[in-house]
Amino acid sequence: MALEFTDSNFEETALAGGVAVVDFWAEWCGPCRLLGPIIDDLAATYDGKVQIGKLNVDENPEVSLKYSIRSIPTILIIKDGEVVDKQVGVTSKAALDAKISTHLS
Repeated sequence: MALEFTDSNFEETALAGGVAVVDFWAEWCGPCRLLGPIIDDLAATYDGKVQIGKLNVDENPEVSLKYSIRSIPTILIIKDGEVVDKQVGVTSKAALDAKISTHLS
């Protein structure tokens, strides 16, 4: 199951080091709901290797503002505290898997 990132836990979970995948989403966003199961699958696949989770933009405006999230869904791949890749809009599991794999070495 994907983690739940929030304004209060973001630094210690997503920015703690290693690779993190953050899905910026909202309840009312149809494309975000399509992407949700893909994020959950990837979280299971990379369990223990990558921090993968979702951040609700309506409930967590600070992190959303910090990363200038203007469209959702937006996925950020963060490595050692720095954004190394970004995906705006719905994409396939294979495409996200390839992006994540690139940053694990």
